[in-house]
Amino acid sequence: MGTKEITKKTLFVIIIIAFTLALVFTGCGERSAESGGGLYKEQEAVMVEEAPAMEMAEEDYMAEEERAYSDDMQYSDTPDTIDRKVIKTAYMELEVETGKFEKVLFDITRLAEKNGGFVSHTQSYSDEDGNLTSGNITIRIPHDQYNPALEAVKGMGTVKSISVSGQDVTQEYTDLESRLRNLEAQEEVLLELMKQSKKVSDSIEVQRELSYVQEQIEVIKGRMNYLDNMVSFSTIDIYLYEPLPIADSSGWGFLDALKKGLRGAVTVFNGILVFVIAASPIILFIAIILVIVWLIIRSRRKKRAHKDKK
Repeated sequence: MGTKEITKKTLFVIIIIAFTLALVFTGCGERSAESGGGLYKEQEAVMVEEAPAMEMAEEDYMAEEERAYSDDMQYSDTPDTIDRKVIKTAYMELEVETGKFEKVLFDITRLAEKNGGFVSHTQSYSDEDGNLTSGNITIRIPHDQYNPALEAVKGMGTVKSISVSGQDVTQEYTDLESRLRNLEAQEEVLLELMKQSKKVSDSIEVQRELSYVQEQIEVIKGRMNYLDNMVSFSTIDIYLYEPLPIADSSGWGFLDALKKGLRGAVTVFNGILVFVIAASPIILFIAIILVIVWLIIRSRRKKRAHKDKK
């Protein structure tokens, strides 16, 4: 009986120890589970909090990219607003009605003045009878009135030939502007150095450089003014003339033949007169030699005649 009681007690103790260990391990598992769950919840909360931030950052990035794309589209769709500088010139040969040369010349002059332009050059030629029948006229017209003025001139006669050209000087003008800004900046620096210089040698050196820079500024301004003038006022050069009269072939043409004969005779006489005047020194020299020879021959003849008488 003693052995059975000991065995029961031992089993009872083992069961109690096993139950106690089971309770201990179960509590640790629950605590570790609770702690693990809390960490998981905290990480989930952090991820929940970071998710909106990431979404906001992504939305901002997409908005920035869309705005940049729209800006690029706006830039590419924007038309070129550079003020082109083009020098326009035209040359025209215009045949006018007989007897209308002076009138058309006056009409072209009045057209230029009416449109705010001016006549820069004119030259006229007359025929055999002294009537003005042909000539050149060059007018300068504001660039916005260039095409209407050209069409108006075309309507004053018959256009025999016309050429129109345009020279783009935008790049040259832009370069001149850039150079002018740089030179003006150098001028300001040199003027400031001139104020601060205390030695005479330094002042002379700065003054020399300043004079050179100012000279270059004046040259560039002069070129820019010239280009502005040529762009603002277009040039139209016109050669106008009356048609040549048709010769009358009717009749015998006695008067015409007489006129031509007299003109030919006068031409021949003028040629002979010019030749005589040009050769007069040689003729005079030959005449002197001939006179000397004649005097020598005459003297010898007299001597012979005198000997024969003796």
